Amino acid sequence: MTHTPQIRVPATYMRGGTSKGVFFKLSDLPETAQQPGPARDALLLRVIGSPDPYGKHTDGMGGATSSTSKTVILSKSDSPDHDVDYLFGQVSIDKPFIDWSGNCGNLTAAVGAFAINNGLIDAARIPANGHCTVRIWQANIEKTIVAHIPVTNGAVQETGDFELDGVTFPAAEVQIEFMDPADGEGAIFPTGNVVDDLEVPGVGTLKATMINAGIPTIFVNAGDIGYTGTELQGAINEDTRALAMFETIRAHGGVKMGLYQHVDEAQQRQHTPKVAFVAPPKDYTASSGKAIKASDIELLVRALSMGKLHHAMMGTAAVAIASAAAIPGTLVNLAAGGDDRTSVHFGHPSGTLRVGAEASQVDGAWNVDKAVMSRSARILMEGWVRVPGDAF
Repeated sequence: MTHTPQIRVPATYMRGGTSKGVFFKLSDLPETAQQPGPARDALLLRVIGSPDPYGKHTDGMGGATSSTSKTVILSKSDSPDHDVDYLFGQVSIDKPFIDWSGNCGNLTAAVGAFAINNGLIDAARIPANGHCTVRIWQANIEKTIVAHIPVTNGAVQETGDFELDGVTFPAAEVQIEFMDPADGEGAIFPTGNVVDDLEVPGVGTLKATMINAGIPTIFVNAGDIGYTGTELQGAINEDTRALAMFETIRAHGGVKMGLYQHVDEAQQRQHTPKVAFVAPPKDYTASSGKAIKASDIELLVRALSMGKLHHAMMGTAAVAIASAAAIPGTLVNLAAGGDDRTSVHFGHPSGTLRVGAEASQVDGAWNVDKAVMSRSARILMEGWVRVPGDAF
C-alpha cells in the first residue's frame, strides 16, 4: 500500500487584534502555491482544516469561527514607497472556498511584526528602541496601511499593558492607520447616498447606510429589525431565522452596492459585504461579564462576519464604523448623536472600542482620508505546518 508523506511549510501562528491566523512568507510556500490559483487555495484549505462538515477544524489549524479561520501571505513589496505586500484569505469553514475579496483589519496588527521578524524590513529601519513604521500594501483592496510597531532592544515588543476588549490578556499597543480606506476604486457611498431605502423581501424596506470603507458594510437600525443593539452572540447565532434574515439583508444590500449582479452570488462571496446594526447607547453586560455603561459609550454596534454575529468587532468593520460616524447623516452618525466627530467610542459584544477617522467633502462627494485604531498582536507559535503532500 502506497501513501504520500506530509510536507512541512514554514509558518507562524499569530494573533492580531481579536483574530488569529496562519502567516506565511510567499517565498516559503511550495512553488505551485506561490501564484494565485487552485493549488494555493487547496494548500491553505488543508492547513486550516476546511471544508469541515463537523464545523470543528479538528484536523487543521483553524478555530472553526470567522475570527480564527484565516490565512495571510506576506512578501517584500513591489509597490513604490511600501515595505511589504499583505494578502489575506478568509477560509470558509464548511465549504472548499477561500474569499480573497477583502482585508482583515484585526490581522493587520500582526503584519508589521511578522515582516520585521522575517527579514522583510531592512535592518537599518528598525530602531533599538521606539517604533518601527511599516508601510503595508494591502493587496486585496490595493490600499496603504501604516503600522507603528513597538520595538525594545532591537526586537518587536509583544508584551505590554494595552487592553483590548475581546482579547483575554494585555499586550503591547500597535497603532494602525488605514489611508484612504475605500475598498478598491469604488466611491465611499456606492449609491451616492448616505442613507438609502433598502428593499429586503420578507423583511421590508429598511433605512440603510451602505459604505465602502475598510470593507463594504451595510448598516441598519437595530430597532427596525427588532433588536436593541445590546445582543450577544447567542441571541443571534442560535436563531436560524435571524441568521437567514441577516443573510438576505446582506445579499440584497450587496446587489444595491454593485458588488453582485444577483443575490445568488452572495453565497460565493461570504466575506463581503458585512452587515451590522446600530443603536444609541444603552447599559448592557458584555460577554465577559463586564458592565458597560451607556454614559461611557456613544453608540452600540453589532456586526456579522461569515454568517455569524462576531464576538467583538472586525477591524475592517471598525474602519467602516469610524468612517460612517465622521460623516453627518449616516445611520451610524445619527445613532451616535449626529454631531461632527473625528472619533467614536462604541460598544460591541465583548466590550468597547474607540476608533477615529478624518472625512472631507469635495464637490459634494465624501472622502475618508484616514481611519485610525489601536490593536495588539502576538506570536502564538512558529515553526512548520504540515500537510499531506497530495493535498494541493
